[in-house]
Amino acid sequence: MNSMKTIILLVALTVLLVLVGDLVGGVQGMMLFFVIALGLNMISYWFSDKIVLSMYRAQPAPENSKLTETVRRVSRLAGVPMPKVYIIESPHANAFATGRDPQHAAVAATTGILSLLDEQELDGVVAHELAHVKNRDILIGTIAAVIAGAITMLSRMAFFFGGRDDDNRSPIMGIVIMITAPIAAFLIQMAVSRSREYAADQSGAGFVHNPHGLASALRKLHTSAQKVQLDANPATAHMFIVNPLSAKGFASLFSTHPPVEERIARLEGTRAI
Repeated sequence: MNSMKTIILLVALTVLLVLVGDLVGGVQGMMLFFVIALGLNMISYWFSDKIVLSMYRAQPAPENSKLTETVRRVSRLAGVPMPKVYIIESPHANAFATGRDPQHAAVAATTGILSLLDEQELDGVVAHELAHVKNRDILIGTIAAVIAGAITMLSRMAFFFGGRDDDNRSPIMGIVIMITAPIAAFLIQMAVSRSREYAADQSGAGFVHNPHGLASALRKLHTSAQKVQLDANPATAHMFIVNPLSAKGFASLFSTHPPVEERIARLEGTRAI
C-alpha cells in the first residue's frame, strides 16, 4: 500500500509539472527546468553519503563496536551488502542511512542513540535504516526532489518574468497557479517522504521478525528528541529515523516524517513472528 501511495504521489507531481510547464513555457520550458533540476539533484544524489556524513562530522565506527556488529548482523537478515558504519558524537539520539544504492550505502548513528536503546531496539532502528537502503528510498526522494524543484523554478520564472502568452488563458488563474504550484509540489514531496518512512518501518520490522523492538525504540527516541536537540540542517531532516525538526497539527503536513504515535500504532498492530 505504501509503494502504491508513493507511485500515486510521484504521478501527481509529474502531472503538476506538465500543467505548470504548459502554463509557463510549453514543453521546451518544462524540459529546460526539468534538466536543470535533474542536474542539481543528481549531484546531491551521487555524493549524498560524503556530503551528509561530513556535515555531521561522522567518524568510521570501530569494527568491534556494538553498532558495527549490529549492522553486520541485521544486514545479513535484510539481504543487503554490509554498508559502511559511522558514529556521530552527539547526545541527541538519532540515526540515518545514506548512499546512492545498496552497494554504496552508509549507516550512521549518534552516541546518544547507542546509550539509550537496548539490543532489540537498536536492531529495529538499524533494520529501519537498512530498509531505506534496500527500498532505494534515496533514489525515490531524489526523483521527487527533481520534479518538485523543476516546478518551483518554473513558477518563480513565471512570477518574475511572466508566463507563456496565451489569449485563451485567464491571467488571474495563471497567477494563482504560479503561487500555489510550488506549495502543492512541496506538500506532495513531503507526503512521499512520509510514505517511505511507513514503508521502512514495515520492511525493517520484517527483517528482524519483531516489530515491537522498533516501536519501543521510536517511543524512546521521540521522548528523547524533545529533551536533547540536534543542530540539524532542514535539508537533511528527512534522513533521520525521527524528525529532529518536530511538527504537530497542521504543521505536520510540512513534515518529512509521519507522527511517531501513528508509526508506533501501526507497528504494534503487526504480530511478531
